[in-house]
Amino acid sequence: MTIEDKLENLRKLHEQAKLGGGESRIEAQHAKGKLTARERIDLLMDPGTFEELDPFVMHRATDFGLEKQKFLGDAIVTGYGKVNGRTTFVFAQDFTVIGGTLSLVVAEKTCKVMDLAAKTGAPCIGLLDSGGARIQEGVDSLKGYGEIFARNTLYSGVIPQISVIMGPCAGGAVYSPAITDFIFMVKGYGQMYITGPDVIKAACGEEIGHEELGGAMIHAKKSGNCHFVANTDQEILEMVRRLLSFLPQSNAEEPPFVETSDDPERRDPELVSIVPDGPNKVYNMMHVINRVVDHGDFFEVHKHFAPNLIVGFARLDGEPVGIVAQQPLQMAGVIDINASDKGARFVRFCDCFNIPIVTFVDVPGYMPGTDQEFCGIIRHGAKFLFAYAEATVPKVSVITRKAYGGAYVVMSSKGLRGDINFAWPTAEIAVMGPEGAVNIVYRGEISKSENPDETRAQFINEYRDKFANPYVAASRGYIDDVIDPRDTRPKLIKALEMLATKVDTLPAKKHGNIPL
Repeated sequence: MTIEDKLENLRKLHEQAKLGGGESRIEAQHAKGKLTARERIDLLMDPGTFEELDPFVMHRATDFGLEKQKFLGDAIVTGYGKVNGRTTFVFAQDFTVIGGTLSLVVAEKTCKVMDLAAKTGAPCIGLLDSGGARIQEGVDSLKGYGEIFARNTLYSGVIPQISVIMGPCAGGAVYSPAITDFIFMVKGYGQMYITGPDVIKAACGEEIGHEELGGAMIHAKKSGNCHFVANTDQEILEMVRRLLSFLPQSNAEEPPFVETSDDPERRDPELVSIVPDGPNKVYNMMHVINRVVDHGDFFEVHKHFAPNLIVGFARLDGEPVGIVAQQPLQMAGVIDINASDKGARFVRFCDCFNIPIVTFVDVPGYMPGTDQEFCGIIRHGAKFLFAYAEATVPKVSVITRKAYGGAYVVMSSKGLRGDINFAWPTAEIAVMGPEGAVNIVYRGEISKSENPDETRAQFINEYRDKFANPYVAASRGYIDDVIDPRDTRPKLIKALEMLATKVDTLPAKKHGNIPL
């Protein structure tokens, strides 16, 4: 055989590998509105940059007729390329090959790219569309999952790991995305659950559909497992590309700077009137964020889960920042169990990857009630506190209005090693709100008064004038400066520029024991 013959044979093998499970199965994938693994990779990666690994690998199983179902590359496409001009690794499960099920060699291919990503310091993206473990391979498939989970865990905080649920993801398979940093899901056919509807019906007698049990919006709104949702493969992969634009390649790098035409000295007169005069009136904290960050460009994370807390990425003078903020429009911005988990997870991610944290505070406290207490608000709230205290990245906060009690403490306060703490003149910093404080401190005087309501109102006004303002805290150095709201953007940018060389450490230890 001549070299030309060998090259022609190589070309044919590559073409065969690209067909996955064959034309009919590709058509079936398209009929569901889904793209193939290779089409998805092409959308994710910069054009012409993808380099495939292991296109000729095939499973070695022979039981249950598997020897007759061999496909080049098996049920996954792996490799590396560029996203936004930066190296990124990817593995995409191929549903056209034996339902995208995980064989031992599929696991080996997955682990190879994960190892390469960690060695080279680059993000690893998983595009998931699989029927789960390959039952015909038995324990070999389960061992493969274990190898993947171990790498997810070991590389957590080392490189960004992102999971994109673009089809079924069931049983033990869901634990890999659960360990990764962010989960994206496509509405309609991206689904996650530990046990499917059939098992639930048999075990519990409950009847529920696949989408109602584990669809994108269920996980985005109820369980909080999903961070981003979209309607199509194309839309979700564009969102992944946008997220990566804010992130460093690894924990050894700084986040990527982007030139901006937004003036770092820009003042915004609209900020003066955003906070209402009445302490119980609502406003939209998103308006504050959008007016402060570069070009009003804010990429919200976990948008549908715990909406009383806002988290996401933006830039200030071209530098990426993570933003954490109360949302007064939702439950007055109170901190509940879900908000605690959401905030703690996001703060810890930013700290892993050297992303400064900017916090906007308007918080009346932790959520009261027996349901919250019995479900563990103490433990969950402590996670949020733990995350802020542990973080060593630059931490700058702005108190726009309320900051009461333990909720004031948790939101990047000086006591939790906050670096720079600003307040607007509208800020109220106290152990609790004036009404509650007066009812406790002046209970005796009010009860003895001939006109209790008038006396209570008088004490509330006196308390608010004396304590419910930023100046008591500022006089003690707990607030570094009370600023004109119009100057919020330049003040934040200058503080972060000063903190760019910040070095902070933790005591020597294996790791902390966050209250999970």
